[in-house]
Amino acid sequence: MTADGRAPGDGWRPIVAALANDRAREVFARLTLGESLTEAVARLSPSRRRHVVETLQRAGLVTGDGDDLRADGSAFARTLAETPAAPRPTGVERFLSPDGRLTGYPAHAEERRRLLALIAGRILRPGEVVDEQTVNERLALISDDVAVLRRYLVDHELVERTRSGTEYALVADPTAG
Repeated sequence: MTADGRAPGDGWRPIVAALANDRAREVFARLTLGESLTEAVARLSPSRRRHVVETLQRAGLVTGDGDDLRADGSAFARTLAETPAAPRPTGVERFLSPDGRLTGYPAHAEERRRLLALIAGRILRPGEVVDEQTVNERLALISDDVAVLRRYLVDHELVERTRSGTEYALVADPTAG
């Protein structure tokens, strides 16, 4: 826990809570634009002023005290610094978006083959035989260019198809079994 009772990485919560409050957001904006606290809260009732100021202080969006409060944008930088960034994908996973869509192909042939093998394993199970429509539907979840991706999977001998092109299956792994 942090000194103010928050779990590490939760510094964004009071900031978002403050900015979700229309009046607190407006006062913060006015302070950011250089208005004095007196000017920024002039249209609020005394109880609402107190609540808004406490909310902004709790979030770390203002510094100073009394009537000498000023907007402090460093709260955003502090929050970003304390919140760990999501790990970036490595290997062939870096060519897939977080939702599993293909974002590009590796230039290196062996790496391209590993990416295609990963995709083949995601759309077909060992021993499964499916028709072209099913393959296309599954590939459409990964790429907008279904025909090219399907062709790459066949050309790299990761997916096999009947001569008529009506059925598709994973190529059996010769090292398995």
